[in-house]
Amino acid sequence: MARLNVNPTRMELKKLKARLNTAVRGHKLLKDKSDEMIRRFTVMARENLALRREVEGELGRILGQFQVARSVTPAYRAEAAFAMPSGTVRAECSTASVMGLDVPRIALSGSASSVLPYAYFEITSEADYSVSMVAALLPKLLRLAEVEKSVRMLADEIERNKRRVNALEYVMIPQLEETIAYIREKLSENERAALVRIMKVKGKQQEM
Repeated sequence: MARLNVNPTRMELKKLKARLNTAVRGHKLLKDKSDEMIRRFTVMARENLALRREVEGELGRILGQFQVARSVTPAYRAEAAFAMPSGTVRAECSTASVMGLDVPRIALSGSASSVLPYAYFEITSEADYSVSMVAALLPKLLRLAEVEKSVRMLADEIERNKRRVNALEYVMIPQLEETIAYIREKLSENERAALVRIMKVKGKQQEM
């Protein structure tokens, strides 16, 4: 590890020791932050996996129900039932702080209309049930999108934090330690050289 290019003085030694203390504290804080982010990432990744399985399972059931609806209802009417809005729902997007990261939060407002946009004699109960299944799935779909984005953001931040930790642990701290050791050695050499000079001067004075 190449040492820093500084003058071997006591003032520089004092500055470098202060920088080393700061770097060591910063390394510990970043390491603690990394450990906590990994813990939260693990929790959110598990939730993400569970949600995805639920959503995929329910989508499969909806598709199966829709195929049943198409078998007993004219295809164009079954498809029209899905295309007709049955209410007004608004997704309100905001953010929440997780370990300093602004992760997305999505809240639903509004509800389905009590008046269906189609007549019962046009749509079978199978098609109507398919539509209600899709409406019930919407909150989980949005939660899945929210969690997946948060997991990706946390993964990116963990990687960035890891690079900072490694830069401190394997570059900056060793560099500072090596430079401090070098300055201490040079100061000791200078002190020994000064002592030798003083002893020589005293020896000459005694000879006179």
